[in-house]
Amino acid sequence: MAYKTPDQIAVAAAATGDKKAHLSTGKMLVGGFLAGAYIAFAGLLAVVVTAGLDPAIWGGVTTLLTGAVFSLGLILVIVGGAELLTGNMALVPMAVLRKRVTLGRLGVNWGVVLVANLIGSLFVAYVLAVHTGVIGTASSPAGAAHSAYERLGAIATGKAITEDDGTVFLRAIGCNWLVCLGVWMAMAAEDIGGKVAAIFFPITAFVALGFDHVVANMFFLPAALFAGVPGIGWGDILRNWVFAGLGNAVGGTVFVGLAYWYLFLRGSDAGSDGTGHEGGAPAATSDGSGTAGAPRG
Repeated sequence: MAYKTPDQIAVAAAATGDKKAHLSTGKMLVGGFLAGAYIAFAGLLAVVVTAGLDPAIWGGVTTLLTGAVFSLGLILVIVGGAELLTGNMALVPMAVLRKRVTLGRLGVNWGVVLVANLIGSLFVAYVLAVHTGVIGTASSPAGAAHSAYERLGAIATGKAITEDDGTVFLRAIGCNWLVCLGVWMAMAAEDIGGKVAAIFFPITAFVALGFDHVVANMFFLPAALFAGVPGIGWGDILRNWVFAGLGNAVGGTVFVGLAYWYLFLRGSDAGSDGTGHEGGAPAATSDGSGTAGAPRG
C-alpha cells in the first residue's frame, strides 16, 4: 500500500496550508460552513448514540463510544473536502514558516473559517438538532429525545460550567494536538480506508479523554442553550470558546505545525523550482480538504 513518509507529509502539509491560505473568501466561507456542519453532525450523532447509557454501568465505554462515532466529523471534512479551523491551525502556519504565506493571510484564513465554522455549527444545532426534535427538552416525554437532552446537558454543563478557564485551555491543547495528528497522518494514506483509519484513533482518543475542541463546542453548547438546559448562558459559552480556541491554536500550531516544520523542513529550500518539487521531496497536490496526494507509482 502506497503511503508518504513523514518528510513527504511535511511537504504536502505546507503545500496544503499555502493553498488554503490563498482560497477566495467565498470558498473559505462555503468550505468552513460545511466543516462546521460536519463536526456538528458528528456531535449530534455522538449524543444520540450514547444517550441513556448509565455511566455507573458503562463507565469509560460511554466516552469511548462517543469518540468513536465523533470521528465521523473529521472523516467528512478530510474525505469530503471542507475547511476546518483546527486543522488549519497546523497547516497554514507551516506555509508561513516556509515563507509561502504572510501572517496577514493566516489571520484572514483563520478569521473567515472561524466565522464559517460557527455558522455551520449553529445551523445544525438550532435547525437540525433542536427544531427537528432529535434533541428533546426537559419537558419531553421519556424516550430517545429526552435521553438525548439529558446526555447533551451533561456534556455541555461539564464544558461550560464545571471546567474552569485553565482546564479548558489545557484540554484544548491536547485536543488539537491529536486532531492535527489525525489530519497529518491522513495525508500519509493514498486510499480512503487508510485516511479513515488514520483519523479514527486520534479523534476517538481526544473525545474519550474529555478534551475540548472549539468547533465541537460551537455545536454542543449552543444546542444545549437552545434546548433549554438550565444554568448555561451565552457568557459561559463565549468563555469556553475563547479558551478552547486559544488552546487549540497552541496544540495545532506548536505541537504539530512548528514541531514537524522543525523536524523535516527547517533549513530546506523554501522556494519552488516551478515543477512542483520543493526541498528535494516529491510534490503534493491538495484536494482542498486538508489531504494531499503524492505521485503514484
